[in-house]
Amino acid sequence: MTEASHRYFVLNKPYNMLSQFIGPVDARKLDELAFDFPEGTHPIGRLDGISEGLLLLTTNKKVTRLLFQGETTHKRSYLVQVYKVVSPENLQRLREGVAIRIRGTEELYVTAPCEVEIVEKPTNLFQSGYEFDERIPHTWLLITMTEGKFRQIRKMVTAINHRCQRLIRLSIEELSLEDLQPGQVREMEEETFFQQLKIDNWR
Repeated sequence: MTEASHRYFVLNKPYNMLSQFIGPVDARKLDELAFDFPEGTHPIGRLDGISEGLLLLTTNKKVTRLLFQGETTHKRSYLVQVYKVVSPENLQRLREGVAIRIRGTEELYVTAPCEVEIVEKPTNLFQSGYEFDERIPHTWLLITMTEGKFRQIRKMVTAINHRCQRLIRLSIEELSLEDLQPGQVREMEEETFFQQLKIDNWR
């Protein structure tokens, strides 16, 4: 595939679906979506199976390096539902950084400072495959960060003695889900895709 013919997609990844086209037979995968992706399409980064929301896909192998492995960091925003009411003290701990364990190492890693706010439950929140009793005490958090270790947000929430109930990636920089429903895909023009991700050196 030539560089000029690369294609770019935004998916609202459903709950309980892997961020991959090939995997265990009994798992829901991207190839089950009602969308005809071109050959060579792959996800940029991943969301774990029970996380939802923004997942980027492309035929351009350079995007992962430009977005996640370059010197310039890129903001990612998540809507996170956690059990119990989060105290102001624990909010501040999340903002300043907490110690978590990184896969493949025994050393503790202190997360980078991030933006964390308590938010009201969105009125237009799309339905998840997970049912939750709203009478159970819980908190909705809006977390914006520039790093993404394996299951990082879930580990951060655990570090302040809470448990992550629902995790939805809303946006990366200015590229957002907009009105996409779970399982829906939006194709983007190349220049707009990189512009909204604030990547300048893509040509």
